[in-house]
Amino acid sequence: MTEDVPAGPLAGVRVIELAGIGPGPFAAMMLADLGADVVRVDRATDVDPDAFGTPHPDLLNRGRRSIGVDLKSPGGREVVLALVADADALIEGFRPGVTERLGVGPADCLAANPRLVYGRMTGWGQDGPAAPYAGHDIDYLALTGALHGIGRAGERPVPPLNLLGDFGGGGMMLALGLVSALYAVRGGARGQVVDAAIVDGVAVLSTQIHALRRLGMWQDARGVNLLDGGAPFYDTYECADGRHLAVGALEPRFYDELVRRTGFPLAPDEALDRTDPANWPALRQSWARVFRTRTRDEWTALLGSSDACVAPVLDWREAPEHPHLAARGTFVQRDGVTQPAPAPRFSGTPTALRRPPPQPGEHTDELLAGAGFAPARVAALRAAGAVA
Repeated sequence: MTEDVPAGPLAGVRVIELAGIGPGPFAAMMLADLGADVVRVDRATDVDPDAFGTPHPDLLNRGRRSIGVDLKSPGGREVVLALVADADALIEGFRPGVTERLGVGPADCLAANPRLVYGRMTGWGQDGPAAPYAGHDIDYLALTGALHGIGRAGERPVPPLNLLGDFGGGGMMLALGLVSALYAVRGGARGQVVDAAIVDGVAVLSTQIHALRRLGMWQDARGVNLLDGGAPFYDTYECADGRHLAVGALEPRFYDELVRRTGFPLAPDEALDRTDPANWPALRQSWARVFRTRTRDEWTALLGSSDACVAPVLDWREAPEHPHLAARGTFVQRDGVTQPAPAPRFSGTPTALRRPPPQPGEHTDELLAGAGFAPARVAALRAAGAVA
């Protein structure tokens, strides 16, 4: 599929992204993957014309066109508001109040386009005592309780990369919020502001844990519960070659299948009652002895195509080559770069990677012309340093 062919359920939607890092670009990537026309407003100082035509290495920026703008200049503000006038949504990830000071805040943009959905991505949110201050994924997880629950019993909490906060509770929630607000606009509602805070998103993601606590099925202590590595049948194990297996045999019938296929336990260990948490430490030791008798791939060959709920723990290089992921095309190649394919999948409006990540400012002239700027005005803006 060529770059110019609309693809995906969001074809026809125009999004303006004020360049940032992490969750904001991820939300923009998701929308671009689903077919939206996303225009990334990069800093004019980041523009290097010699790099044009070569994909930028940051895959989070894929699917976009880029314009180089000095947001602090009057001309830059003029350009952004002109782009906003013809857009459906905007994404920004600055601290609260920054875009207002730049003259491209919600009031400015909604005045230029009353149907605009204005998406704001922050860690703490637009208000509250912590809103003015810096933070990162690990801080947001800490405040919501999520970080407390991740780690081994008796040990300190472990950061789960930045997938849970930045991308799950942040960027994905912003993308959902934008699509929801766009749906409302298509139904006749006015434009509005979407305040996506990572602390809010992570809290929502942890709803089930709060429910389990109320049901008396979850202890606040770390690493002693069914899904946090406390249960020996929901954990990882080292194999004979030093690599690891993930075991998720939660239900009795799946556990029985695992026992049958592995021949568990080795003598003189006993097949203790797994429903009694008091037996979990001994069972974990018994399972560890079993899994150390073969290599990871030998266990995968024995258990992979079954209901034993076991999978090899693959590294980043191995994952795209796994037969299941390869068969589904979970990873794709674009411009010689292996990367995750767009998700989810749509039967009637299939998605595609239409554009590689752009270099900052690579499409400045094209986008200004599309926004109605005459060549003389473009030249004046460039001479003033408002665009690059």
